[in-house]
Amino acid sequence: MTEHQVRHETGETKGRFVIDLGDGADAELTYSRAGDTLWIADHTGVPSKHSGKGLGGVLVRALIAGAKEAGVKIMPLCPYVKAWSQKHPEEADIFS
Repeated sequence: MTEHQVRHETGETKGRFVIDLGDGADAELTYSRAGDTLWIADHTGVPSKHSGKGLGGVLVRALIAGAKEAGVKIMPLCPYVKAWSQKHPEEADIFS
């Protein structure tokens, strides 16, 4: 799989991880901050013409890395993130 550059955009209460797909489209994973100790992953979106390339997993791994760096847990409200977390028990400690 091609290495994808993931950009982390942060705001006061929300953030997102983004992959520029080079054709004017982005893949993204968005989250909201719940206090100082929790990020709520609420949406993962990959354009249909880019589905099946593992981009969702790349975004979840970026989310995990960002959460670990920030010292927070992740609540997987997004169905994709929840399903991913269940398939990867090695990362169970980061999910609340």
